[in-house]
Amino acid sequence: MLCSVRSLGLTGLNGYEVQVECYISNGLPGFDVVGLPDAAVKEARDRVRAAVKNCGFRFPVSRITLNLAPAGTKKSGTIYDLPILLGILAATDCVKLPQEPSAFLGELSLEGGLRPVEGVLPMAMAARDAGIKALYLPAANAAEATLADGLTVYPVENVRQLAAHLRGEQRMEPAPVWTPSPSAGNHLDYADVKGQQGGKRALEVAAAGGHNILLVGPPGSGKSMLAKRLPSILPDMTRTESLEVTKIHSILGLVRPESPLVTERPFRSPHHTISPAGLSGGGTTLRPGEISLSHRGVLFLDELPEFRKDALEVLRQPLEDGVVTISRVSGTVSYPSEFMLVCAMNPCKCGWYGDPSGRCTCSRQSVRSYLSRISGPLLDRIDIMVEIPALPFTDLTGEERAEPSAAIRQRVNDARKRQQDRFGPGEHSCNAQMGPAELREFCRLDEASTSLMQAAFERLGLTARSYDRILKVARTVADLDGSEQIGPQHIAEAIRYRTFRFDGTQP
Repeated sequence: MLCSVRSLGLTGLNGYEVQVECYISNGLPGFDVVGLPDAAVKEARDRVRAAVKNCGFRFPVSRITLNLAPAGTKKSGTIYDLPILLGILAATDCVKLPQEPSAFLGELSLEGGLRPVEGVLPMAMAARDAGIKALYLPAANAAEATLADGLTVYPVENVRQLAAHLRGEQRMEPAPVWTPSPSAGNHLDYADVKGQQGGKRALEVAAAGGHNILLVGPPGSGKSMLAKRLPSILPDMTRTESLEVTKIHSILGLVRPESPLVTERPFRSPHHTISPAGLSGGGTTLRPGEISLSHRGVLFLDELPEFRKDALEVLRQPLEDGVVTISRVSGTVSYPSEFMLVCAMNPCKCGWYGDPSGRCTCSRQSVRSYLSRISGPLLDRIDIMVEIPALPFTDLTGEERAEPSAAIRQRVNDARKRQQDRFGPGEHSCNAQMGPAELREFCRLDEASTSLMQAAFERLGLTARSYDRILKVARTVADLDGSEQIGPQHIAEAIRYRTFRFDGTQP
């Protein structure tokens, strides 16, 4: 008796179709799973055997051979429990498979219940692209699977329910397509931040153009407070961006059943003890790291010089290319990593270098040693560097309420709208992603702006990358002003964001 059940697999961020072939023959009883299964797939034999018996079916006392095709691709996880069980039941004529193209996936409990699995959204999209019309999976994953338009999703609670449905005894109702409900969000608000107008302005520019930013200042000046409120002014996510982010979070099991679509831009803040693999991704199954979890959002590195140097250097290529490629003996996968890098640091080890109070106790050599923990190539990829000075007493005790995040976010959304109208449909969604062709077309400078840029280039010793990044920031400043032409005032503000000195001289 031979039966084939369609299922799905996951490699990196992409799903693919898997055929679970079940062959039951005479001979000594046995249960073999082939097709490069990992330990979790091999252990499905015991879960399936217990689930079949506990659901009232007879487990065949025969030789059972299961092949997971394509046999040359390694299979991992518990998603094949349900198709393996269904293959055995169909091969012994206990149930009949649906006539319409259908796929099955899910983890089994010993009593026959279905537990949720990871990576449902990319696998559901792969099922749709493969021509599959119906998808049977654990009820807890059904809402997520409905995000892949064009599929009929059946939420399965247990094996008995699925068997009754396949026999035509009691039909299951398809899961309704999940739609997000309006949410006000629970973001922290910039209205709570007193003073620090320069820092707020710099973060507004960064949010409007998707620029990387570094906040430098003494302890307690509000660097982390400003950075943690950045999500409250980030532009709204499009449907395409939400699906991209949800796919990454799905394969790590970070999607909530009650709200399967990520509608708020991610804000990731890893501890400074994180390893290079924790940032870039890796492991035995090549899972994404923090920089991919920050895709379309923010990666916040607090106390930047305290991070391991090899971990920081991992950021250089993803910041430039917007994608991280992980290569190991087990294979190679690529994950998207278009994120805003937001960093915060003290100007020296004691934290008070350059403060008017003169309380810094660090020597010039100590300051240079502290700042040298951050490499020049990484700093060159940061568009905006802004000082956050200690807050004076009058600002702390003032009663005037600061501008709320909603007003800033409206300006950011308006600026992003101008950028999207300028670039049109395509791969660029903000000024920070402009390439050489877009720079030539959209960042033309008049004579006054060119003279100002030339003076800054020679005086500050800028690189070609720094020059391009200043142009991108100036383009964003002009967008916030509603100006089509970059003026000297826009260039001047962009240059001011790159004047912090990392050579130990007075900032």
